[in-house]
Amino acid sequence: MMNKLTFNMKRSFFTILLLISYSCLTFAQDAPLAQVQKVVTAEDNFNKLVARKGIKDGFLAVADPEGIVFKPDAKNITQFYSTIDKQPGTLTWKPKFARMAANGDLAFTAGPYVDQNGKTDDDKVFGDYVSVWRTDGEGNLKLLIDLGIQHPEAESEATTDFKEPDAAKHQAPSKDPFGGKRIIMETDNTFNHSLTLSTLATYKEFLSPEGRYYFPGFEPMTGVDKTLKFIDNEAISITAQNVSAGRSTSNDLAYSYGTARINKGNIVSNYNYVRIWEMDAEHKWNVLLEVFSAVEK
Repeated sequence: MMNKLTFNMKRSFFTILLLISYSCLTFAQDAPLAQVQKVVTAEDNFNKLVARKGIKDGFLAVADPEGIVFKPDAKNITQFYSTIDKQPGTLTWKPKFARMAANGDLAFTAGPYVDQNGKTDDDKVFGDYVSVWRTDGEGNLKLLIDLGIQHPEAESEATTDFKEPDAAKHQAPSKDPFGGKRIIMETDNTFNHSLTLSTLATYKEFLSPEGRYYFPGFEPMTGVDKTLKFIDNEAISITAQNVSAGRSTSNDLAYSYGTARINKGNIVSNYNYVRIWEMDAEHKWNVLLEVFSAVEK
C-alpha cells in the first residue's frame, strides 16, 4: 500500500515537472522580441542589405514614403536615390544608442559608421549616424530620417545604450493624430526661441541628463555638463527654425527637425538639425539627442 502510494506521488511529481518544463519552453518560444531590439535588428538588417545590394538600393528598400535624407537640404529618400547612379564604396555602421516608443510606432538608433570609397585606410571616413524609424500600416519599421556627422576616428568604442520603453505608457492611438505633431512643433519652437536668449541656459533647461549632442568634427558628447562645456569652449550661438515634427501615439518619444545658423567663434555656417525628444516622469519634453548636419556650400 505504501509503495503504491509512494509510486503515485512520484508519478504526480514528475508529471507536474514535465508540465512546468513544457510551459517554460512554450513561453520561451512565444516570448515577444524586446521592443528596442526590434529597431536594432531593423538597423542591422539595413546594414546587411546595403552591404549586399549597395547604398542606393539599400536605402530604397527601407525608405518610409515620407522619409528624408539631408543632401545637403532635406530631400525625400525615394526621390533622391531613384535619380542617382549607384554609389561606389562601402558603408558600414553599428547601432549603439537606441530607444523605441511604448506603442512601438516610433524609434531611433545612433552609432558609429565607416564610409570607405577606396581600398586603403586612407580612404576611410569616420563619423556617427542618427536614424529615425516608424512603423507602416503592416507594422514594419521604415526609415523616416537619416543623417550623420563626420569626425576623426574614435579613440575608443562607444558604449551600448539600449533601453526598453515603459510598458505603462502603452495606450490607444490618439483620436487627434495631428495634435501630437502640433505639441512637438510648439515645444521645438520654444526651444529655438530660447536659443536666441541664451544658448547655455537653453541646453541646461531642455537637455536630458543622458542627452547626446552631435556636432560635425567632434565625437558625440553625452550629458548636460559635457555639452555645456563644449558649447562654452567653442563659443557657439544658434538661431534655428523648425520645419516639421512628429510624435509617437504613446506620447513618450518624438522628433523634430529644421534649419540652423550657427556662430562658432568667428565662423558662421548653415546646418540642418534633428532633435529626438522624450517625456520625463513630470510630463516635460526633454531633448534626448540633437544632431547638426552641415550644409555644404
